Amino acid sequence: MQAKAKSAVEERTKTSMKTKPAEKTKVRVVNRISPPRIPSPAEERRIAKSARAPQFAYMKAPGLAHDFQVGDTVEVYCDHEKNKERVRGWIRGIVVQVDNKLVAVQFRSNVFLTDGWMVPDRILWYPLNSEHIHPVAKKSVKREKAIPDY
Repeated sequence: MQAKAKSAVEERTKTSMKTKPAEKTKVRVVNRISPPRIPSPAEERRIAKSARAPQFAYMKAPGLAHDFQVGDTVEVYCDHEKNKERVRGWIRGIVVQVDNKLVAVQFRSNVFLTDGWMVPDRILWYPLNSEHIHPVAKKSVKREKAIPDY
């Protein structure tokens, strides 16, 4: 029975193929798919060198406004002691350590944290891109040879 069903299906497909005329129409190719291109060994090396991941991931471009070095004189906006009174303003200090993200500044007068505590070693840490720290102009450093004690 299955043999009869198969032969009937085959006959229908053969007759349907015979009855359809073979039309030759021109087909316009829109996007031609090219075969995969195999790069040469020199091109592979060039691609491998340019595809390296950066060493550090930054949220912003790493171009910094100021390049701080140990020993630089900077001005910092913080709470400090001036004439035995607590004042919030700009005070000069010296950069004692520079990290990838932070700058440590040491002062000659007492400095305070924002919650009121005095910092015993007089060192405050600031991010590199903080608006509360900037280098002192070179002209003013020459005029004032030493950082005065307040």
